[in-house]
Amino acid sequence: MKRDMEMIRQILIDMEAHDKVDDVLRIADAYVAYQVSLMKEAGLIDAVIIQNQMGLPSQAALMGITWAGHDFLDASRDSTLWKKAVEHIIKPGASWSFSILVEWLKQEARRRLLGVQTSSCDSIPGNIV
Repeated sequence: MKRDMEMIRQILIDMEAHDKVDDVLRIADAYVAYQVSLMKEAGLIDAVIIQNQMGLPSQAALMGITWAGHDFLDASRDSTLWKKAVEHIIKPGASWSFSILVEWLKQEARRRLLGVQTSSCDSIPGNIV
């Protein structure tokens, strides 16, 4: 299975909107459980992952968002900025890592806060913005 950054972002948004702190969100879908497993591995959330007989994630219980998860969510919250990240960083066939994505999002957020007009996409080879 592939990492689904759209789903990962949406899970974080949904978790943040879930206002019951003492409530555990349960996932029974294997595809979503796999994404949750990746999120836990990346340190974005606290979760319990249940594996099937082949050792693959089949269910998950989401406990909360970590500091790193909140940082990623804050950096990716703006849908215009996220769309730009999908087009220029996550696009199919491009080679990227999660740390590059997070750093790019933070850099773009800083640029917006400071009112800088140029995009960090301008410095990515092959990108025309």
